[in-house]
Amino acid sequence: MASVSGAAERFLQYLVVERGLAANTVQSYDRDLRRYADFLAGRGRDDLAHVTGLDVAEFRAALRTGNDAHPPLAVSSVGRAVVAVRGLHAFAVREGLAAGDPAREVAPPAPAKRLPKAISIDAVEKLLDAAGSTGDSDPRILRDRALLEFLYGTGARISEATGLDVDDLDHLAQDPAVLLTGKGGKQRYVPVGSYAVGALGAYLVRGRPALAAKAARKQTPAVFLNARGGRLTRQGAWGILRAAARRCGAADVSPHTLRHSFATHLLDGGADIRVVQELLGHASVTTTQVYTLVTVDKLREVYAAAHPRAFD
Repeated sequence: MASVSGAAERFLQYLVVERGLAANTVQSYDRDLRRYADFLAGRGRDDLAHVTGLDVAEFRAALRTGNDAHPPLAVSSVGRAVVAVRGLHAFAVREGLAAGDPAREVAPPAPAKRLPKAISIDAVEKLLDAAGSTGDSDPRILRDRALLEFLYGTGARISEATGLDVDDLDHLAQDPAVLLTGKGGKQRYVPVGSYAVGALGAYLVRGRPALAAKAARKQTPAVFLNARGGRLTRQGAWGILRAAARRCGAADVSPHTLRHSFATHLLDGGADIRVVQELLGHASVTTTQVYTLVTVDKLREVYAAAHPRAFD
């Protein structure tokens, strides 16, 4: 028989001495377990042997709702508290302080679904301009502008862009679409907008030949080449995007930013979600539906501004 508070003290000591956890982490666990002990005491559960799985599950729920003594916690904080409680009960079983583990089946709450990062149309234009002009004579600048225009104009993954071969663009002038090879080798045709077609044309005519001439070995069929004439890698493409973002003062721009922005701007413009699903190469529309969450704020904005009874 062991009290909840006594077991918690031993568990915290174990975390410090044997696990070597950081002081801040142990302090957070201490707060979580004190709150847990108070919650159980309010239910008449002062001994570990009396705690049930229902007690643990209701403690998890109480963390989200809060009460007069404790404010509600964010999902991430609830997750940390549940981890602390699960650790306490597992420790108690190992140390012979309790016969069973009532927290084993109570999982931490799933983290909130993170919305894809998208930037505004104006921010996209600034990012593209920061990559350079299609009228430039530097082949690397022509490549950089073509790459970013292509990523935003098609919603392609960076791996799909760097995996693109010149043969995939054979009919681009007559048919502004490109064949992309996505995950699992799945292929799809995606329209290419006039801005991307123009940037690709400038690069293929005036930029790519200069880069290809630097290849020490047999020339690669890749569309996008690095400074040595080889196929541009994903890391190299990410470096191009990061450099353009730095020049225009953009923050938190990732390799997927232009893809996310492509999808969000299409939906904002009224595109059907199943069309966006096909363009992105998602196997299921469920994957694409996360982008509809991005546009909810915009819908609220329009509603608030346009509906006569949005506000009293």
